[in-house]
Amino acid sequence: MKKIILRTAIALIITVFISSCGATHSGYMTNSAALSSANFSYLKQNINGEATATYVLGIGGLAKETLVDNAKQKMLENNPLKSNQTFANLTVNFKSSYYLGLFGKVKCTVTADIVEFK
Repeated sequence: MKKIILRTAIALIITVFISSCGATHSGYMTNSAALSSANFSYLKQNINGEATATYVLGIGGLAKETLVDNAKQKMLENNPLKSNQTFANLTVNFKSSYYLGLFGKVKCTVTADIVEFK
């Protein structure tokens, strides 16, 4: 009888640990430049910037707007814009990961193309 209870308890604990981890993905795309006529050329494609926030028991991290801003600033640091240049095909993606219901991590990735107008 003790072996059955022990096996059931172990199976229940393993199930809780496995099922309490998960991840969700979300994102959106905006067009920040009017590319309706052929007066531009692509300089760089698929540049990105990332920002992360960590949560313990749901406390900590930054608001989503701040994560997006930090990711965009990192993208600009690595790819400064010059005169007549702008971002096009801007996408913002979030990945949220949760571990044991105690810890969480949100990663924001901003991706864009750089175009230059003639």
